Amino acid sequence: MTTEVVDDEVAFYSKAQKYWKNIPPTVDGMLGGYGHISNIDINSSKKFLQRFVGDGAGKVGANLALDCGAGIGRITKRLLLPMFKKVDMVDVTESFLAKAKVFLGEDGKRVENYFCCGLQFFAPQSQRYDVIWIQWVIGHLTDEHLTQFLKRCKKGLRSNGIICIKDNVTQEGLVMDEVDSSVCRDLGTLRKIIKLAGLSMLAEEKQDNFPDEIYQVYSLAMRPS
Repeated sequence: MTTEVVDDEVAFYSKAQKYWKNIPPTVDGMLGGYGHISNIDINSSKKFLQRFVGDGAGKVGANLALDCGAGIGRITKRLLLPMFKKVDMVDVTESFLAKAKVFLGEDGKRVENYFCCGLQFFAPQSQRYDVIWIQWVIGHLTDEHLTQFLKRCKKGLRSNGIICIKDNVTQEGLVMDEVDSSVCRDLGTLRKIIKLAGLSMLAEEKQDNFPDEIYQVYSLAMRPS
């Protein structure tokens, strides 16, 4: 549980905000110096998401997606805008969202909203999104705030909508990163949080072809139970 490693919640969040304020608004900055894995990441995410989006029974619409922890819009540009008519972005770092307007170029016209907000406070508009994509950001939320955020995301889904999390996972237990003030959970803990939020798992997939020295990465798709 994050309560075991997060003594001071206010400091946990403010330290993370301070860390990201000093990170360059580039793809390499967003990926902690691993910009070269961006293509592998996007291509895998595309295959994962294509299973759920499109025409047919139980499929998700392709009208509007939400990119959580969006940064400069790497995922919005490469994954979400090619698949959805419109996208909303949310990130805690104002300078990243400002950079996104340049980085996205002409495609940025299809971004409806740039929300500058920490996810512990963010509440998606009710029944607005077909897909809510949450990548490499859940480590910046305590267990309680992640559970509550997922509950709010659930309310933000349109009919048949899904929530996707893509993130690092540990082999076992919880690991704190003091540098960027984040936690990395194991899959079992994540599954418990997802269940607590009233969501059911649709798919789990391990990311292949990432460098050996980084945590394993999983994509999870879920729907309201």
